[in-house]
Amino acid sequence: MSLEDGPFSILVVDDDDVFRERLARALGSRGHDVRMAADGHAALELARAESPERAIVDLRMPGALTGLDFVRELRAIDATTSVVVLTGYGSIATAIEAVRLGATHYLTKPADTDEILAAFVRKPGEAVVDTETPSLARVEWEHIQRVLTDCQGNVSEAARRLGVHRRSLQRKLGKFPVKR
Repeated sequence: MSLEDGPFSILVVDDDDVFRERLARALGSRGHDVRMAADGHAALELARAESPERAIVDLRMPGALTGLDFVRELRAIDATTSVVVLTGYGSIATAIEAVRLGATHYLTKPADTDEILAAFVRKPGEAVVDTETPSLARVEWEHIQRVLTDCQGNVSEAARRLGVHRRSLQRKLGKFPVKR
C-alpha cells in the first residue's frame, strides 16, 4: 500500500485539542475522511459505529482507557485497522507493547502529518521505532514534561518532585524541546 492509494477514513484520538484539530485539518486537506475524539471511550463509540481504516492514537489520555488499551479494543473491533501510536513520552518498552498489541508504528511527538502518514505504510522488517538513541538532554526534557504533566502543570510541585529549585526548572522549561 502506498500513500497514493487513498483517501482513507482516519480516526484521530488525542486529548490535546489544538494538536487534534490541527492534525485533523491537515489530514482533511489531503482528502482523508477524518473523525476525532478526545478520549478512548468516545473514540471506541465512533469506531463501533463505523470502523476506521486508520487510527492515530495518543499514548497518554485522560480516564481509565489509555492509548494502549484503546489499541487493544480497536483491534478487537476491526483487526484490519492500521494504527499509529503517538506520544510525547517515548520509550522502547511502550513502543514494543504498542506493536505487540497491533500498532503499525510508534512515533514520538512532535511528528508532522507527512511522517504520520508515512508510518502507515511501514514494510515488514522495517524498524518500528526510531532506533537512534536520544540525547541525554532530550531524555531529561521528556522526563521533565512527564513530571510536569503528572503535576497538572504546577511548576512548584514538579520542581519538588524532581528535586530541583523552581527557578532552575523554569529555565529548563523556557528552552525548546531538544532534538534527538
